[in-house]
Amino acid sequence: MSRSIVTEYQTVDAVKGPLIFVRGIKGVSYGEMATIVTGPERSMLGQVIEISDKFAALQVFGPTRGISPATAVVRFHGEPIEMSLSPLILGRMFRGDGAPMDGAPPLIPAHRRDVSGSAINPVQRELPRDFMMTGVSAIDGLNTLARGQKLPIFSGAGLPSNELANLIINNAGLANQGLAGQGLAGQGLAGQTGKFALVFAGMGITGREADYFYNSFHQSGAIEHSVVFMNLAGDPVIERFITPRLALTAAEYLAFDLDYHVLVVLTDMTNYCNALREISSAREEIPGRRGYPGYMYTDLAGLYERAGRIRGKPGSITQLPILTMPDDDITHPIADLTGYITEGQIVLDRDLNRKGVFPPINALPSLSRLMDHAIGAKSTREDHRQLADQLYMLYARGVEQRRVASIIGEEGLTEEDRGYVRFADRFEKDFIHQGESRRDMEQTLAAGWALLEGIEDRDLVRVSRDMINKYRPQRGDDELDKDKQA
Repeated sequence: MSRSIVTEYQTVDAVKGPLIFVRGIKGVSYGEMATIVTGPERSMLGQVIEISDKFAALQVFGPTRGISPATAVVRFHGEPIEMSLSPLILGRMFRGDGAPMDGAPPLIPAHRRDVSGSAINPVQRELPRDFMMTGVSAIDGLNTLARGQKLPIFSGAGLPSNELANLIINNAGLANQGLAGQGLAGQGLAGQTGKFALVFAGMGITGREADYFYNSFHQSGAIEHSVVFMNLAGDPVIERFITPRLALTAAEYLAFDLDYHVLVVLTDMTNYCNALREISSAREEIPGRRGYPGYMYTDLAGLYERAGRIRGKPGSITQLPILTMPDDDITHPIADLTGYITEGQIVLDRDLNRKGVFPPINALPSLSRLMDHAIGAKSTREDHRQLADQLYMLYARGVEQRRVASIIGEEGLTEEDRGYVRFADRFEKDFIHQGESRRDMEQTLAAGWALLEGIEDRDLVRVSRDMINKYRPQRGDDELDKDKQA
């Protein structure tokens, strides 16, 4: 980061939480970096976040305790936060402020980019398409992820969102034969070749969580094609704003300069939004819903809308933001606004977690609005859409009959209704639950058809007869005729 000093002031008016206010400034721009000198050998970085005729407000990347307004000196650099970029960024791990944390020297930059970035121009956007594999049946089979899509994961306190993120990190790739953790990413079906990279940003995570992800990246080998940023809970709260922007700047470089298909995992967006609320309170802004600033929607959109595809460029950025819903409330502002901006959601369920199902993804409220575009190419089989619809229908009936049984007792159900309940149990046990194992698309669809083996053909109203004959040949014309006669 350049240290070209253009102006210097000793007019600090006040220090409030992570903010300092400097009066009488001129020629300073929004987003500009500054160095706050608080002693002979003590200084820290700050960034301009507000400018008025009288004051400039700076957010400080470090503790503000001990800063004396009478002696502090603020030196403005004349430039925003920039990130050093080169192809050697793959395989590196950084702190939340962009400093190396892997013991390797800083990058020698081939390019430098402003981390603030911007959303992709809608005129230049290309519709997300083609399959992005996660290795998770409940996502790949029922809520398929398209390259360039934003698909958040809604979790709750105590639910295994980190373990799910780890499963995806180890198994993600471009096609159903590409195991990213073993260096096979990019192999696959026709039209599915390409270069795959993963960018991970941890925001406000604990030291134990950081160690968990650190060990996972190295033990699985995923670090070879990944860029990792970790902002810990004990780090300055302001750093939490920079971490996702550093990650997305790295992703944009890999995708649109080096033609990679990049999967970005952001966790935990709730920590990011809580930092946003803390800074808003320090600035004495009028709070919005539940104390969060009114501009949180715009701020989140500025991050999420940096995902996508650009016409004329082969690369793409796909986002999997993870957030923890306070009190499991899906109407909470963080989840609510995220749902407005993104193209669906994956919802983790506490009851499934209690049953030992992993990953505990509740299929019914989960949705991928771009699933048809993801499976429209030659990335999956022709039966994918029909099979997913059939599984959804039967599972929904089974869940509904469970509710009825909880009121009138299971003995009050008909034999047909009990069959739906048994299907729901098998669906959760054999399809949703997969433990730490990876499933490619063929294994996922095979598991789905295996669930339908005991279902009468007359109940398979979402799949065509051709699909039944092709993928469930053990129940063909002869058995269908017997069913009709019965």
